[in-house]
Amino acid sequence: MEPTNNEVHHRHHHHRHHRRHRGWRIFWSVVGILVLIAIFFGGVAWHNLKSTTGNMYNSAGITKSRDANKVLAQKKPVSILLLGTDTGALGRDYKGRTDTMMIMTLNPQKKTTTIVSLPRDMKVNLPDYPDDSPAKINAAYTYGGVKESVKTVQKHFNIPIDYYVLVNMGGLEKAINQVGGVDVKSPLTFDYEGAHFTKGQTYHLNGSNALKFSRMRYDDLQGDYGRQQRQRLVITALLKKSVSYKTVLNQRFLRTISDSSQTDLTFNNMVTLARNYRSSNTNIVQDHAQGHGAEEDGQDYEIVPTSEQQRVTNLLQNSLKN
Repeated sequence: MEPTNNEVHHRHHHHRHHRRHRGWRIFWSVVGILVLIAIFFGGVAWHNLKSTTGNMYNSAGITKSRDANKVLAQKKPVSILLLGTDTGALGRDYKGRTDTMMIMTLNPQKKTTTIVSLPRDMKVNLPDYPDDSPAKINAAYTYGGVKESVKTVQKHFNIPIDYYVLVNMGGLEKAINQVGGVDVKSPLTFDYEGAHFTKGQTYHLNGSNALKFSRMRYDDLQGDYGRQQRQRLVITALLKKSVSYKTVLNQRFLRTISDSSQTDLTFNNMVTLARNYRSSNTNIVQDHAQGHGAEEDGQDYEIVPTSEQQRVTNLLQNSLKN
């Protein structure tokens, strides 16, 4: 399915082949994005949303760097940290590592949504755990949960994080199936777990095959960054499909999302997003922080140079300007 109304921009970087990295990176955040899309276009389903979003709510346990509710009330650009875990069940006491970290900004004035993915092994300092620093950015959740993840991203990139959405892979396959699958055009030819994909050919993928399309890494010359590209293709296709697919608004779909997600967006926050931020879906800008693999003190890190870190900071700061 090719985009027809939205303008999708891709920032191209010099890609290098990297050693194996664990985890799913971007893909597990699809459900979080679907939550927002369901909110944007779910005006007829508020009664369903209210009953399900109550189960999803969980405070980040942090004093935000700015008054997020005031930002929403004034219809200013807002930021959301999307976190994905590789667990099949989500519990508030779960402590693991986040396989996916993405920063998403919604700017209704510029009619643009910006999505930036962060390498899960990116070397950072943890604000509340100096004795355990430096560490991989995905370890922030291990040490201090959502609170430390938000604080780490805010400090490292010098941007405010207004809200978060945490999802797991347990409900993702069901969510894809419930919107009728997604259409993607394969950027390369490869086989993975019994599925075959040919470069340049478009495929209609159910949840299971969408995961296979996104998981392969060893046969991609661009390494994990190539896998991220394929995951972005699935995200874009899913965004398009979920906007127009009516089952995204039914109770079963919303319940699937709520069982696999938690967020500090309240129901009233979601209503505000639906009313005032729908135009931000006009243009979608996709990007990522580019690093290189390096071993330091026996740890395999992804080192994002200062210049690249500053580029990402500038991009995000500009996306939050009116």
